[in-house]
Amino acid sequence: MTLRKPLCRFGSHRVLAPEGALPQGAHRLDATPVAYENEILCDVELLNVDSASFAQLRGACADDPKRIAETILATVRERGKQHNPVTGSGGMFVGRVRDIGSAIAARIALKRGDRIASLVSLTLTPLALDAVLGVDLATARLRVRGTAILFESSAWARLPEDIDDAVALAVFDVAGAPAQVRRLCNPGESVVIIGADGKSGILACAQAKERAGARGRVVGVVPDAATPGSHLLRDARLVDVLVEADACNALPLARAVEEAAPGGADLVVNCVNVPGTEASSILCTRDGGCIYFFSMATSFTAAALGAEGLGKDVTMIVGNGFAPRHAEIALETLRSHPAILKYYTATYGRPS
Repeated sequence: MTLRKPLCRFGSHRVLAPEGALPQGAHRLDATPVAYENEILCDVELLNVDSASFAQLRGACADDPKRIAETILATVRERGKQHNPVTGSGGMFVGRVRDIGSAIAARIALKRGDRIASLVSLTLTPLALDAVLGVDLATARLRVRGTAILFESSAWARLPEDIDDAVALAVFDVAGAPAQVRRLCNPGESVVIIGADGKSGILACAQAKERAGARGRVVGVVPDAATPGSHLLRDARLVDVLVEADACNALPLARAVEEAAPGGADLVVNCVNVPGTEASSILCTRDGGCIYFFSMATSFTAAALGAEGLGKDVTMIVGNGFAPRHAEIALETLRSHPAILKYYTATYGRPS
């Protein structure tokens, strides 16, 4: 194909509409499977749809795998990327490197045939799908046949040899959560993890427990204390207190957290995959405390106006899924907690 735009390390040369947009904010991308000089072309094997997006898809498609597959195929055909029009979120992929552009080949530690996971959202990744071969409702994972483009600025990770590929993909998908908790949490602090029994919540609890230390306090909020994830949190002592509450019902949740963390938490981490939990996060936080909204279901308008209306002076952080060494930190968290590795392998690993 003939390039009509100058190459951009952020991929703006792949934007078809609107003119001048960056790939994430664009409506349509050019997903033609040819690597320009500053791109990596991959054959895609697996998609891991982000939790908020997959929850929306399951609801809209009545848990029908065929309808979910058709919806994703239609989105990718229309947009040249997997960018859920309702949640605005995407996911990530696992694939094999087919080609590397000449301008970056000497600067990156990759070669053709390497199997990698993308560490950037599918909302900015040019993607072409020939077929969806299977949909796993339990793990939000799709087996596919297609191609994807990574830009010069795109983060990626080589799949580890000691961890099942599907488990690594699940962990990479939420790698920002444990890395950011490690950065934000300080010794002796009280931490509340909302959605503690989920894929990101469990890793966030592990990091919070390690960082807060013996003088700190980690409170896990779950919708059902009988879930396998809740059992793991208790059995592996990843939380000091487990609270069963509806994160969409702010006042009862805040009262329950107040008993566990009087005065409110120094740090609240929101890992839920449903909308309407902003007020709960705000009420659980002490004045002067911090909220990390890792959830892509968050309405930041609701969060900002909610804090104002509730008269809460809190710092609110957008759930940026990228942090230095976030993939390595997530894998280190998994390796250092055998109980979590066992649980993730059973939950997200490929059937033996």
